[in-house]
Amino acid sequence: MPIRVTVWGENVHEHKHQLVRDIYPDGMHACIAAALNRDPGIKARCATLQEPEHGLTDAVLDETDVLTWWGHAAHGQVEDAIAERVQQRVLKGMGLIVLHSGHHSKVFKRLMGHNCDLSWREAGEKERVWVACPGHPIAAGIDRFFELPHEEMYGEPFGVPEPLETVFISWFQGGEVFRSGLTYRRGAGKIFYFRPGHETYPTYHNPTVQQVLRNAVKWAVPEQRFGWGCPHVPADKAPEPIGSTGGSVH
Repeated sequence: MPIRVTVWGENVHEHKHQLVRDIYPDGMHACIAAALNRDPGIKARCATLQEPEHGLTDAVLDETDVLTWWGHAAHGQVEDAIAERVQQRVLKGMGLIVLHSGHHSKVFKRLMGHNCDLSWREAGEKERVWVACPGHPIAAGIDRFFELPHEEMYGEPFGVPEPLETVFISWFQGGEVFRSGLTYRRGAGKIFYFRPGHETYPTYHNPTVQQVLRNAVKWAVPEQRFGWGCPHVPADKAPEPIGSTGGSVH
C-alpha cells in the first residue's frame, strides 16, 4: 500500500499575490503533492484552509499516514478544534511535516509547547543548506549541501525544544545560520520541521527540496497507531492480585 499523504496548504497568498500565482499557478500545495506523487510509493492529495473543517475532517485524517503543513498569513484562522484534532492524531501515530512559516502554526506550537520564535529577513539572499546528519533517512541521496539562489532568511535562536536530530543547518548570504531540518517524536507520532519554502520563490520546484520532502514522508510514516486515553482498570483486572487498601484515595 502506498503511503497516504495529505498536503495541507493555507492557500491565501496564491489568491492575493500575482507573483505567487505565477510561481505556483495551482497553489504551493498542488506543487508539493505533485512532487510527492512522482514516487510510486506515495499517494498525496491536498486540503486547504477554505474547505469545510479546513479539509481535515475525521474521515480525511483516518486515511492520512503523513500530513504536511504550510501556513503563514492565516494561522489565527485555523479553528482551535481542528488544531486539537491534528495534534491528537499525531500523538496517536500520524506523521507530521511542518514547512517554512508553519513554525508559528497552532498545530506546531501545541506540539512543541514553546513560542517557536525566530529572526527573519526577506531580501532574496542565497541559502546554503548543509547536511548535518548524513546517515539520516531524510538526507538520503542529498550531497554535502545544496543551495537555493533566493530565499527568506530565518536566524537563530529558534524557540523550539531540543530536537532528537538536526538533519540540516542553513547558512545565509547575510551571515546568519539556522537549524533548518529538525526531528521530534510526540506520543507515537514523528515530526519533521523543514525550513525552506517562502511563497515568493520557486523553492518547491527545486528537485533537491522535493527529494527531501519525499524522504521525510517515508521517515514519518507511522510505526504504530496508539489510542491514548485514561481508561479505568478495575482491581480484578490487574496483572497481580491486590489486597484491601482500606478505602479509596482517589
